[in-house]
Amino acid sequence: MSSKILFLEDDTLFAETIVDLLEESGYEVTYAPNGQSALEATYKNKFDIYLLDINVPLIDGVTFLKELRESSDETPAIFLTSHKDKEMLKNSFAVGADDYLTKPFDIDELSLRIQALLRRVKKEQHKCVNLLCHDEVHKRILYDGKELDLSRKEYELLLILMKHANNVVPREMMMDELWSSSEAGSSGAIRVYINRIKQLLPEVEIQNIRGIGYRLVS
Repeated sequence: MSSKILFLEDDTLFAETIVDLLEESGYEVTYAPNGQSALEATYKNKFDIYLLDINVPLIDGVTFLKELRESSDETPAIFLTSHKDKEMLKNSFAVGADDYLTKPFDIDELSLRIQALLRRVKKEQHKCVNLLCHDEVHKRILYDGKELDLSRKEYELLLILMKHANNVVPREMMMDELWSSSEAGSSGAIRVYINRIKQLLPEVEIQNIRGIGYRLVS
């Protein structure tokens, strides 16, 4: 599966060149000419890395990344910019940038930095129980590399079971973690979520420990 890149850049000619080179390298690239269209793209897609110019229309690159980080989006980001100002560099890292390349740059160097970031993130984000893996950055769970279609509560419940794999998770613990004190949770709701997860994962054994809770067997 190719890695997905969001590329924010207002210089169309330069962007076309970079997009062509990245796609030739096997990446799937979404191009955005301004910060607003880039932000809208993040609502519709999950990306593996952001390549961001700073001086772009509507929403500048630093503000764009700041908004994403404040909404808990930890997708790695590289700024590609003609800025050489140390204060701008400091601001870029302060809002959550992972790397920085000054234009003009060598495309091979960009490719190496992308690969290094993707390797680092893959190690950090995928915590697996056999073929079940939690992608912490994108808040999703995959089975054998394929994303599971889970509701928020199903995702949270399966994550609890994965964290406590091979141990019994009491219903009371599940209820405490799934619902706040102002929400109405129930054992019946947990049973519904468990049955739905079992339908999605017939190959995975989730045991019902009568009167106590559930256990994910790895």
